[in-house]
Amino acid sequence: MKYNPEIHHRRTIRLKGYDYSRAGAYFVTICARNRECLFGNIVDGETTLNDAGLVIADEWAKTAAIRNEIELDEWVVMPNHVHGILVVGDGGGTARGRGTARGRGTARRAPTIEQFGRPVPGSLPTIVRSFKSAATKRINEMRKTPYAKLWQRKYSLHDNY
Repeated sequence: MKYNPEIHHRRTIRLKGYDYSRAGAYFVTICARNRECLFGNIVDGETTLNDAGLVIADEWAKTAAIRNEIELDEWVVMPNHVHGILVVGDGGGTARGRGTARGRGTARRAPTIEQFGRPVPGSLPTIVRSFKSAATKRINEMRKTPYAKLWQRKYSLHDNY
């Protein structure tokens, strides 16, 4: 269905004027498109990841390893979404991923100052967008489904954790 502003009332969940490159911990949820169980199943009360789910776990773990400005805290890949606490650093510290398929990285530099209309390195939106893009590319290559959409638009951001 095409977007119609008369019936679809999209509103942002972001705090107006808040700088999402500020140091802090953010609890995010990123859902699969149409909340389909694309990443695995629940078997006997436990999440069992399929190949796509393992790619998601790997890309999430890489998030801190390749982005020096963030750390991963607790995180988990579920059959149709990912929960994670991302810690945007202030330039110091060591990252420790404590989620499913644990990841490690370091936080060494502070994010750059936001510039209107441009992606801000180290900001939460840029981190999430990069993760979603990398995971989508790998899964589409694996499934031989170029340009297939994997994620819902945006992501849920829970109160500054």
